Amino acid sequence: MNLANQRILVCGAGGFIGGHLVADLLRRGARSVRAVDIKPHQEWHQQSGDVDNLVLDLRDPAACKRAVQGMHVVYNLACDMGGMGFIENHKALCMISVLINTNLLIAARDAHVARYFFASSACVYNAEKQKSAQVMPLNEDDAYPAMPEDGYGWEKLFSERMCRHFFEDFGLECRIARYHNVYGPQGTYDGGREKAPAAICRKVIEAKNSGKRQIEIWGDGNQTRSFMYIDDCLKGTRLIMESDVREPLNLGSGELVTINQLVDIVEEIAGVKLARAYNLAAPKGVNGRNSDNTRIKQYLGWEPSIPLKTGMAKTYQWIERQMLAPVATLAG
Repeated sequence: MNLANQRILVCGAGGFIGGHLVADLLRRGARSVRAVDIKPHQEWHQQSGDVDNLVLDLRDPAACKRAVQGMHVVYNLACDMGGMGFIENHKALCMISVLINTNLLIAARDAHVARYFFASSACVYNAEKQKSAQVMPLNEDDAYPAMPEDGYGWEKLFSERMCRHFFEDFGLECRIARYHNVYGPQGTYDGGREKAPAAICRKVIEAKNSGKRQIEIWGDGNQTRSFMYIDDCLKGTRLIMESDVREPLNLGSGELVTINQLVDIVEEIAGVKLARAYNLAAPKGVNGRNSDNTRIKQYLGWEPSIPLKTGMAKTYQWIERQMLAPVATLAG
């Protein structure tokens, strides 16, 4: 795909992955990028120059029509979401995001967009297959029979079907990636929408600097996950978008760890050892989830490979700089 000749729309560009995607497209030679998010521009995670930045509510059909006008390629990463603490307590808000994908698909069809990318999630997978921490890696077929994460997962699964049927009925070429726990610098690390890697980094930094030397962990710490560094996410997104694969593909690391092991990694990076307080009443999600990468390796000859320790070190360093910067400013 020759990016220099493409007019590209990134929806959700003010978010963590969307901001990285815009920057990546520019680095790879894109000359015409439109970035859209509902947040005021000053609240975007990243701000790139030489981009047509628009603040629009994509739940509105007219806003979608405005965003898609003149575009060749659409990336839809826009949705109302956060970590487990957010999605377990805001199911209706998560479901309302179905309006974004529905209206964007209609606008893309009417504008004769050449290709459409939908960012789905591992939350589409059947919860019955994720009851054990020793979970078998989830392959793409495990989304059915359907019993996804309530709220957020249902919205993602329904939107996947919308993409499928817009190709079948209208010929709109759609590509779908099921993201598994993406993390990295420039992400949310406080405020209630942060995910486990960033939340644990923040808690370790707070404990280290306060001298309290204790960390609260949601659940018993034995729940398992895989976590994908943002650079792998960007490469996988590009490969899927440029491929001929119309079915949803897992995009996640196969490196499974417990939350306790994730804390071990961050403690090692920080050079501390903390007492652990387990909050068994806090949201913790399914007991186990991992990505089966058989299909992406078969189709694309690639899978995410950045080690968790490598990515977490970069993430910790970035979050630490953000948290210590206000202190340094006050001290100065």
